[in-house]
Amino acid sequence: MKPILIHTHFHKRRTGVTRSIENVLPFLSKKIETYIYGYNVDGLKISKGDLKKLLFSKTKVIVHCHRNNELLRMLFYRFLGAKFTLIATRHSDTEPSWLTMFLLKKADKVITLIDQMGKNLGIKNTVIGHGVNVQQFIPKNEVVLKEVAQKKIILCAGRVRKSKGHLTLLNAAKVLQKHKDWALVVVGTVDKPAFLDELKIISQTLEIDKQVYFIQETTNIVSYYQAANIVAVPSFTEGFSLVTLEAMSVGCSVIATKNVGVHSTLIKHAKNGYLFAAGNVGELENLFLKMIEDKSLNTGANARETILEHWSAQKEAENLLKLYLSA
Repeated sequence: MKPILIHTHFHKRRTGVTRSIENVLPFLSKKIETYIYGYNVDGLKISKGDLKKLLFSKTKVIVHCHRNNELLRMLFYRFLGAKFTLIATRHSDTEPSWLTMFLLKKADKVITLIDQMGKNLGIKNTVIGHGVNVQQFIPKNEVVLKEVAQKKIILCAGRVRKSKGHLTLLNAAKVLQKHKDWALVVVGTVDKPAFLDELKIISQTLEIDKQVYFIQETTNIVSYYQAANIVAVPSFTEGFSLVTLEAMSVGCSVIATKNVGVHSTLIKHAKNGYLFAAGNVGELENLFLKMIEDKSLNTGANARETILEHWSAQKEAENLLKLYLSA
């Protein structure tokens, strides 16, 4: 008899972690009875009462946690005598705190997202990269963004904060001065309003403020990818970088920072995307200029093919299922 799988999600915001869970649920549900315990995530929910009944029964249960608060909840049940298999995914490539390490060591299996993260963690783990929903993130021609006056777009999606490289992005966007039919569209939640003000001042100083748009986080992000000609991911740090997979799945030409998250594993420079050194304004500016002026540098078709072959949510779900059943 196959076990019952439960993914936990206790977080006020929808993040890349949220999307990664939602991406694999449809595929997992076809193979194994699957539920969500928590909130702010789409999926078949299980109540606290029903969860407790399962955990303290003879039913085989696998619980997959993604954050410390979730691990703490489940370890409390284990302390009370509940019997279940505990899986934990480490989503960050930063040095883990003592609490994080303590909790991860309590899990039966630990998942990391990229090879370097797995090597740095210091405990036994299995590397399983995220996948993207290739049926949702699909290429589509002639998508127009009503709020953007220009028809050609450089897009940057994700949280707006210094570690995501937005200062590098805005300074490199001065190439728009000579290309008035191009726009830079930044979509994402702003962590600190003062930082957004700083970015706006840069765009005004460079005299491109009429070509730069800041748009709040949206559930309609697919349309923004579909409307974009270029997607920039200039971050200094990433646990993985699901945005890059999504953009490539839609068939965008992606420019991302090398040796950050999954970028250098995923992207073969000048074949299915482009890589540049984090913080190097001149290098990013030069790539923007070349791609704006030479349509033959478009790598979107190859990018889509890479995702379909190696980075689909279905493939991630298959790898997760193997781990679940082996545990």
